[in-house]
Amino acid sequence: MSIIGSHDFFIQYHLTERCNLRCKHCYQTGRGSSEMSLPEIREAVAEVSRLIEDWTQTYDIVFSPSFNVTGGEPFLRQDIFEILEDIGRGGFDIYLLSNGTLITADRAKRLEALGVKGVQVSIEGPERVHEAVRGKGTFHQALKGVQHLLEAGITVTLNTTLSEINAEYFMDVVDLASSVGVQRLGFSRLVPSGRGGELIDRMLKRERVRELYQAIASLHTNELKIVTGDPIASQMSSDTNDSGGAFPIGGCAAGLSGLTFLPDGTITPCRRLAIPIGNLRKDSLREIWSTSEVLGALRDKTKYTGKCGRCKRWDTCRGCRAIAYSYSQYRGEHDFLAEDPQCFLKE
Repeated sequence: MSIIGSHDFFIQYHLTERCNLRCKHCYQTGRGSSEMSLPEIREAVAEVSRLIEDWTQTYDIVFSPSFNVTGGEPFLRQDIFEILEDIGRGGFDIYLLSNGTLITADRAKRLEALGVKGVQVSIEGPERVHEAVRGKGTFHQALKGVQHLLEAGITVTLNTTLSEINAEYFMDVVDLASSVGVQRLGFSRLVPSGRGGELIDRMLKRERVRELYQAIASLHTNELKIVTGDPIASQMSSDTNDSGGAFPIGGCAAGLSGLTFLPDGTITPCRRLAIPIGNLRKDSLREIWSTSEVLGALRDKTKYTGKCGRCKRWDTCRGCRAIAYSYSQYRGEHDFLAEDPQCFLKE
């Protein structure tokens, strides 16, 4: 298994909450919100660009900045290609996250022409399992979109959100990914927020996570790369264990290597950690990154509670903050610094 780390600095941009599907595990509410206009988005991209440039000059660090563009379903924005063009013009690598069902051959070719580096398409299991989560007819529609992307020469990542609903079928997804010919297969754990909150009882138990991750780690998949941003999975290689540092250098990206922009301009530490820390329409990104109490706490080991606060791997892991926060809410604690309830690692 190859664990692919985060970019040095990335923005996860949710352009819209509108979606043509209604997936059971979606971490968004689906209530909708006002969407930033194209001029507002252009200014936001320019502000990120200026911030990266200033950091580069001030700290003499080479950044690899990128935008992960998603929704809802990003193709429901009529100006999606103009937005992507502006992001690319700003010097950012572009990645797109989609359910795949609206990707036509023409749209795939336009993405390639704009220099999109890769597209992630969600597949939750074999057809029956996938459609139990995402709706009837969506399996073949998504795979058709994947085929259009591959034919256009775009790198494709299939991604599965793991829960009790589909964990036993992940190896079937590995076979599917290999047979379809995609380059990468990713996985993440269910975050019980938004509509996904109704599935809190379907979260994998920590021992099941351990068994599954060990099985994934033992796979030999030839050309197919198995990738994940799960900080716990990243700890399964021996060279990351017991580093004992007190300053975060890897693991969970929240507060460390990226931010999330929501459709109305709200800024959060992570796409699944729904804690507002500012708004693009009125706040300075530079000030938010430097002075946000939430971001500061995410970077401070002494603020963490439970197992994560005691862990020797804290600086390279810190657990998934979104899962920790969502799970704690159901206990009435609302603690984004709580321990990751699915962590199976020794402290």
